[in-house]
Amino acid sequence: MNVAVPPDQLPYRVTLFFGPETVEEQKDTHYCVFNVKKRSWKAGIQISVEMEKAHVAALQETLQLSEGLAQVLASVPESEQDEFRARIPDLFAQALAWCKLDLRLDLGVPQENQRIGRTELVHELHQAAQTRREYVVSYILGELDLMP
Repeated sequence: MNVAVPPDQLPYRVTLFFGPETVEEQKDTHYCVFNVKKRSWKAGIQISVEMEKAHVAALQETLQLSEGLAQVLASVPESEQDEFRARIPDLFAQALAWCKLDLRLDLGVPQENQRIGRTELVHELHQAAQTRREYVVSYILGELDLMP
């Protein structure tokens, strides 16, 4: 989605419903579920976004997330740092799921509940995550209430 467009003019309103959760039949995959509402729709839909855990780990390595967040976490009292670090993997997965969902929304979606499988948009997500690294870090810091 275009971050330069004001939120009230975006074609979709998206809310994270829950996740990441592990897919029962595929322990190497987790998913996030989003509520999506297009301005012209009477009701919203739910979209499940699946990602392989190995791909998420590879992207965390590629984006050098640990190094980028270490500086900010250094400003947190030492007694709270473990709690913040424990939340980062889930928040990172959520941020990636948002990126993957945005890729699908850019293509347009019908008004029906749907699933974006773990093998869909893998290459595109890899590229988008690198391009949107700043967004990913901002999302995590925002959810941790650590925005500078």
